[in-house]
Amino acid sequence: MTRSEHAKLIRANRPAQAGRVLNLCAPVGEWSNVEGGGEGDKPALRRFSMTAYTGGAMALAGWPHPVVIDLAGLQVSARSRPILKDHNRSLIVGHTDSVRIEGSQLLVSGVISGAGPIAREIIDSSRNGFPWQASLGALAERVEFVPKGRKAVANGREFEGPIHVARRATLGEISFVALGADENTSAQVAATAQGDKEVTMDFEKWLEAKGFVAADLTDAQRESLKAMYQAEQKAGSADPGIPPELNNDRFVNNEPENEAIGRIRAEAAVETKRIAEIRRICAGKHADIEAKAIAEGWDVTRTELEVLREERPQVSGVRRGGDQITASAIEAALCLSAGLPEKQVGIWYDERTMNAALSRELRGAGLHVLIYEVIRAAGDYVRPGRVDNETIRAAFAANRRLIEAAAGFSTISLSGILSNVANKAMLAAYEAVESTVGFFCSETDVNDFKEVTRYRMTGNGVFEKVGPDGELKHATLTEESYKNRIETYGRMIALTRQMIINDDLGAFLQIPRIIGRMSALAREQAVFELLLSNPNNFFSVGNKNFLSGVDTSLSIDALTLAEETFANQTDADGKPILVTSAVMLVPTSLKVTAQILMTETRINETTDVGKPKPAANPHTGKWKPVASPYLNAQNLAGGSPKAWYLFANPADVAAIEIAYLRGKRTPTIESGESDFNVLGMQWRGYFDFGVAMQDFRAAVKVKGEA
Repeated sequence: MTRSEHAKLIRANRPAQAGRVLNLCAPVGEWSNVEGGGEGDKPALRRFSMTAYTGGAMALAGWPHPVVIDLAGLQVSARSRPILKDHNRSLIVGHTDSVRIEGSQLLVSGVISGAGPIAREIIDSSRNGFPWQASLGALAERVEFVPKGRKAVANGREFEGPIHVARRATLGEISFVALGADENTSAQVAATAQGDKEVTMDFEKWLEAKGFVAADLTDAQRESLKAMYQAEQKAGSADPGIPPELNNDRFVNNEPENEAIGRIRAEAAVETKRIAEIRRICAGKHADIEAKAIAEGWDVTRTELEVLREERPQVSGVRRGGDQITASAIEAALCLSAGLPEKQVGIWYDERTMNAALSRELRGAGLHVLIYEVIRAAGDYVRPGRVDNETIRAAFAANRRLIEAAAGFSTISLSGILSNVANKAMLAAYEAVESTVGFFCSETDVNDFKEVTRYRMTGNGVFEKVGPDGELKHATLTEESYKNRIETYGRMIALTRQMIINDDLGAFLQIPRIIGRMSALAREQAVFELLLSNPNNFFSVGNKNFLSGVDTSLSIDALTLAEETFANQTDADGKPILVTSAVMLVPTSLKVTAQILMTETRINETTDVGKPKPAANPHTGKWKPVASPYLNAQNLAGGSPKAWYLFANPADVAAIEIAYLRGKRTPTIESGESDFNVLGMQWRGYFDFGVAMQDFRAAVKVKGEA
């Protein structure tokens, strides 16, 4: 995928433009004592500071899923950025003199330098308490989509899909707007105009008198303290003879000044200690790590790990000719060699990784390429040529050293890369199976293998008219419970000596593909076996969800009767539950009939005397027709070529539930231990799920007799 295909404008409040809109907005904090000042209508210069973005996910107009900006890839120009109102270039507010990234925050400060009425509007309205917010405009050069079921890491956090992550973007302008998206950000404007050096020196002396060291303060702390200093100056109470504890009548952002000073002093002490520890760990040998750790707010543990990683042998990739072959590039190349579609592989990996995978060095890579890359990554060397037992042993030994030496940070790993490739091959096979159970079964997650109980609460009685005394009568609740328990389905996978010597990646991936397909089929079969076994007379006359007899074969009349039966279902008190049917499930023998009944608008069913001859089909498009061969008699016990079903939308009320272990809704492959005398590797593939019948009022079965 080209860079131009990824390019999207990240711009606030412009949903109609070709690029997608990404609103990076922040509430502006309370601005105290803001005045116009200056000559004529020209506002006096004020400084402002903002925590413009805090690294979280935001729901933005024009984007189908939440959006995260990866601050590690945000490019910030050294030049000042304009400050506008509502992203309008003619509405100038001021300019920045500092834009920096600290940890997961984007911090901005500058001057309200606009000379027109817009700048005065910002100052005057903020003085009146209007809660302005900030919005960033940026150009996204690469956006990664993370699908449901997968996770991505950005800004030191882990996000679950579906989500968009802007991995590379360039900051444009910053605007004051009325509404924003990021509720954790803030902005402040200085209470008075910029003064001369004497005022600055006075503030420095004030800091010193309060016991602060200016160099140890963050910008946010400095701005808070400056607001206190300016408040004292304006009130005329900046008397060094008055101790801070007597200033309880002054507040800053709804916090007593003495408490705010104590809090900031404690924060500064912690920050000073953190910086000292980082400098001690880096010991003058890792200037880049030291600068990044201080700027991004790393703790001591993370700094130690980064230094350890830097001092250990390079294991994240193999450098050749100035380029680096990464684990991701090898994985992508193996996926392509295994026959997975390039379009699908391109969803899993970024553009740079795909280019490396398609390069001359990795195109068509197999097991032998992976073995040599693992050996090189560990700093070892074997003569290229035939792969024999010694080469295999060297690769296994290198793999162990890489994992141990990197303390879990190694990205090149023989077992890890093959596990990832096997999982992707398995997932592709799993998703290739045309499943039907998702249309009429609900899906949920459980924490363990114990039997779980689901409850459906029903009210006893309905709302009643309140009497003159205003007393409300109590309603009672009755419980309807349903059980479910998950089971494990699995199989072992082996990378044998023969596969390695033959460089047979296809043979190795054959079993993951089978596991993927059989996992999908196992889930499908489990649902239909349960459905056709009719446990505890789930479909019965007593439950008012079973129809049999003459004229129940799939037709307009039978559909009318089934729909009426479904709509007439009641709760335990005999009150209507108002659940409607949404899915028509049929055997493959009735697939065409169901499709005709759902698409034809005009139909004439019979020519018999006394029978109705409808000119229009009253049921066109009412239900989604779903056909499955498992309903046929020759495939599973209890099947029938004539019986059919109506189901409610499972998101409303479910007749059948599929439970998964802790949100894992696809099978898994992970590395296992091999026997000492086996020159190979082993993996295990497994899938944890369970199925159970739930609410009988969510389905109707029609026997289909002529």
